[in-house]
Amino acid sequence: MENAIDKVKEGFAKRINEAMDLKGYPVRGRARILSKQFEVSDKGAGKWLKGESIPETSKLPLLASFLGVTTEWLLNGDSVPAMKQKEDLGFSNVSFDVPTLRKIPLLDFVQAGLFCDVGYDGINPKGESFTTYENAKPESVFSLEVAGLSMMPDFKPGDKLVVDGSKSPYPGCYVIAQNGSHEATFKKYRVVEYDYYGREVFELVPLNPDFPTMNSSQQEIRIIGVVVEHLRSFNK
Repeated sequence: MENAIDKVKEGFAKRINEAMDLKGYPVRGRARILSKQFEVSDKGAGKWLKGESIPETSKLPLLASFLGVTTEWLLNGDSVPAMKQKEDLGFSNVSFDVPTLRKIPLLDFVQAGLFCDVGYDGINPKGESFTTYENAKPESVFSLEVAGLSMMPDFKPGDKLVVDGSKSPYPGCYVIAQNGSHEATFKKYRVVEYDYYGREVFELVPLNPDFPTMNSSQQEIRIIGVVVEHLRSFNK
């Protein structure tokens, strides 16, 4: 019986690492990414990756959703990972859905800069926006409008971003951050190393090479939230 359980753990570890490969996560730091996302210790997340344990049942659907795979595949390898299914669709690369729209505040960059400290107080937003994004803390979700050219060509001035202030950053994601002057900025999050205490040393990288990169070891930077949606009107 013990061998059968070990085999299940090993299979789970193989599939979780495969899913993280497909998502582009570097091997180093995976335990930290999972621990921050699912409120477990680095050691506990490391056991998932090494085949020493399996997450509690309540975390499995959330973990599968985070990795873009099905719970069934993650547990026992049944079916094909969702990401691979999408690659194999060929011509049929769209699907139809009827999402639920939810109203969220559209903030300016000054209000966003204060969000990290006090949250949004509901007073005098720049405007309103809508999103289909859902999380456990709807009060932490807001919208921003892209300003400036630092994230061109992928993000143009006037594009709207949906930001989750309760989500932890991970390598390669886009974030809204705040410097020591309480100014907000929109950049790509890149981990460059880990310090003596295992904390991430990161850079905020513009997509436009004409703009400077910020480094957390050289500047005071606080992450306000992770960008979860990018909205653009093609009628501009």
